[in-house]
Amino acid sequence: MSSDDTSAPFAEALAAGTVVLDGGLSNQLEAAGYDLSDELWSARLLAERPEAVIEAHLAYLDAGADVVITAGYQATFEGFARRGTGRAEAAALIASSVELARKAVARARAEGARRPLWVAASAGPYGAMLADGSEYRGRYGLTVAELERFHRPRLEVLAAARPDVLALETVPDTDEAAALLRAVRGLGVPAWLSYTIDGARTRAGQPLEEAFALAADAPEVIAVGVNCCAPQDADAAVATAARVTGKPVVVYPNSGESWDADARAWNGRPTFTTERVARWRASGARLIGGCCRVGPDVIARIARTLTGEQGTD
Repeated sequence: MSSDDTSAPFAEALAAGTVVLDGGLSNQLEAAGYDLSDELWSARLLAERPEAVIEAHLAYLDAGADVVITAGYQATFEGFARRGTGRAEAAALIASSVELARKAVARARAEGARRPLWVAASAGPYGAMLADGSEYRGRYGLTVAELERFHRPRLEVLAAARPDVLALETVPDTDEAAALLRAVRGLGVPAWLSYTIDGARTRAGQPLEEAFALAADAPEVIAVGVNCCAPQDADAAVATAARVTGKPVVVYPNSGESWDADARAWNGRPTFTTERVARWRASGARLIGGCCRVGPDVIARIARTLTGEQGTD
């Protein structure tokens, strides 16, 4: 199942050491000049500019990332249907998110990369499909069963594309986490579960101890943690996830800048530092990268930091 036939399966890699995740795919695409002000966000480029997606992945692999997260966050049957895309074509586009990441890995290998490299298939929350910021609130008014019915068909398509791991990411709510945990059963692909948080709670307001505990006994879930949050909120969350679940922890927060929706601009200074990376690793993090506004330069520093630490283990 690995991107490299000679490398250990993904779960074994986490047991052996720390794995470097990539950074924000959208900011890398925007830096390359692509306008993502669209309901499909980066998923639009799966059809319109697939080469751009490959190049964005490759920028992170060249920076030292071991894992690239696909452009599938906002790729859903429902979202594509609103654009007039039929179900068969939508399924092909969703699967292509994994195929494009595989092509980036192949290019990195052709350019001389010799370390194990993996593909994580992104599956964003229900709120991402709504494209109205609901993933930062949760509480959609749907039952767990309804959310499971939403997620399962897309997860089946992604699993059939054979990624190394499913990234169940930016989950704002324990109801949605419960639905995702049910939806990944029997797919034959491991997953990580990653919440978006505010302080010591999910975006929907549930305590993180309760949220992480849902995944503690889920055999499909090989890592639990947080993403798309403030770096300072990740500090305590990593330790909580490790304590509650006993599983490797995944952490990839935003840069620490804040988004002004009225001005449509980012404000403030980044608070994502390599000192934080070292602390996260010491607290149990085994997959470390970045989300919004974290680019290849930061991923390169993470890779250097973690490579140096692993040499002293």
